[in-house]
Amino acid sequence: MPSRAARVGDLDAYLAVPDGEGPWPGLVLVHEAFGLDANMRALADRMAGAGFLTLAPDLFSRGRRSTCLRQTFTALRRGHGPAFDDVDAARGQLLAHERCSGRVGVIGFCMGGAFALALAPRPGWDAAAVNYGMLPSSPDALDGACPVVASYGGRDRSLSGAAEKLEVALAARDVPHDVREYPRAGHSFLNPEEAGPWWLTPVARFVLHAGPEPESAADAWRRIDTFLGEHLAGPAAS
Repeated sequence: MPSRAARVGDLDAYLAVPDGEGPWPGLVLVHEAFGLDANMRALADRMAGAGFLTLAPDLFSRGRRSTCLRQTFTALRRGHGPAFDDVDAARGQLLAHERCSGRVGVIGFCMGGAFALALAPRPGWDAAAVNYGMLPSSPDALDGACPVVASYGGRDRSLSGAAEKLEVALAARDVPHDVREYPRAGHSFLNPEEAGPWWLTPVARFVLHAGPEPESAADAWRRIDTFLGEHLAGPAAS
């Protein structure tokens, strides 16, 4: 399964290509707040292994990391800005790829999960996979959303009740969806390895209960693969 460094405009990126000849559906991976690290590259490889041409732009690679982090969260809060433009550029790059089927989804983790949910109602996305992503300030922001599969950890105190609220909002809008909360899991439970700087350990341990939870992750990946496979299958809509 070939994977390599790539570019999205002036950003660093990582492209994970499935085995075989394709064509494959495209998937933009939006990383968590720790950036495009080994965990995120491993998840891009995992999605390629499941049959998705996966492009992960590094949203923090345009300048000083602290500045990029602040600007990215500002864009997320406002609902517009360079970070959204960068993710859209990654989608366009996948659509132009000779081995892309013409259907593209977005998958995000933590910060990236919030981006995936914010992008779901916007034109051009065929499905969104939201993993422990913050909800929009109003459920009305989900009007017209593409199909959404979402996974949350029941031990993650920072997102308490998020899964139930999202389920209700999507059902009220007749959006095809699969939302689940895993009681044994915390934040970042899909990551293959522990992540984050040492000084965040108290928050990660006692508030987020962050870290891998293999049993919950196995079921979540099954749901994600099935849902994306269903909604990204086939040629592009005419």
